[in-house]
Amino acid sequence: MLKGKNILIGVTGGIAAYKTAIIIRLLVKDGASVKVIMTDHAKEFITPLTLSTLSKNPVFTEFFNPGNGDWNSHVDLGLWAHLFLIAPATANTIAKMANGIADNLLLTTYLSARCPVFVAPSMDVDMLNHPATIINIETLKAFGNYILEPSCGELASGLSGKGRMAEPEEIVNVLGNFLTKKKNISR
Repeated sequence: MLKGKNILIGVTGGIAAYKTAIIIRLLVKDGASVKVIMTDHAKEFITPLTLSTLSKNPVFTEFFNPGNGDWNSHVDLGLWAHLFLIAPATANTIAKMANGIADNLLLTTYLSARCPVFVAPSMDVDMLNHPATIINIETLKAFGNYILEPSCGELASGLSGKGRMAEPEEIVNVLGNFLTKKKNISR
């Protein structure tokens, strides 16, 4: 279903980062080409090696490779992608996206991407319900981004409520349906 589609995945520093590994596996199994950008905080939850192995591509974490100076162009990554998924998307990253802050490779790629962007919020119930987060998510919607609603259930904090990142199978189904119905996708 996704053969020939290029999907860029941004991973931020939330406990739901483990679900991103499943998303990548499902996308690759369905024929998509997947590249991954991770924030520094994301690396505290899941390793670049895991996501590189599953995506069959190097994982991007910095603007350049300090070992050899190779430039990881945020512009090229944004142009390559038919779709950009940010999962999990923390309150911090959502706030930065809503305010045009570009202090890491993921955010600079987001600002330069021409493709549709899907955002999968993941955070504690009180963070999700905070007026600032509500405004930031509404701002992202106003920018034309697609929000994959978090679900309700037990959260990492031990609280229960809305804030769990959508399940991998659900996310992949939404992306697959979107890409198969879309005739001309911006590149």
